[in-house]
Amino acid sequence: MSEPLSLRFANTRYAVRGQAHDGIGTRELLHAWLTRHADELGLTGAPRIGRTDVPAFVDLRDAVRDLIAVAVDGGRAPAHDDGVALLNRLSAGAPSWPTLVRADGRFQVVERATGDARASALAALARDAMTLLGGDLPGPLRACGAPGCVQFFIKDHPRREWCSPTCGNRVRAARHYLRHREVR
Repeated sequence: MSEPLSLRFANTRYAVRGQAHDGIGTRELLHAWLTRHADELGLTGAPRIGRTDVPAFVDLRDAVRDLIAVAVDGGRAPAHDDGVALLNRLSAGAPSWPTLVRADGRFQVVERATGDARASALAALARDAMTLLGGDLPGPLRACGAPGCVQFFIKDHPRREWCSPTCGNRVRAARHYLRHREVR
């Protein structure tokens, strides 16, 4: 199952071998991410990215991550109220409407928006995050249990413990290594 758009957006902050990475931290990276997800965002193409646009998307992503962390931990993040206010403000940023399209032999509802493509993308991501945080999910939100991983996922299967098979393989390989190292 593909994760919801806002969860994939939140996971643009990730770690590789303990090193933090930002998948939207530059104009080029943000443009590439928006281009890949233009259909889901209701855009006819990726918006032009200006100097001030990257911080707006990073702020939204970080607010979504903070709110997901609150949902996962059941605690209260310091910026919790600020994150909710940001999502609400950005959600109201672009008028949109549903359209019915036929894809892969079935009908789907796709949101379309008018106006500024940047505002539309921010609004679509904010609304998707609201649905993620306040909607009915096929399972609970979880933080990945792999050491060094900073991503989130929806636990849609009772045995799922990691955000990806790669993280699961890393954990199993580390356990295997430790068991065989202790035997020698």
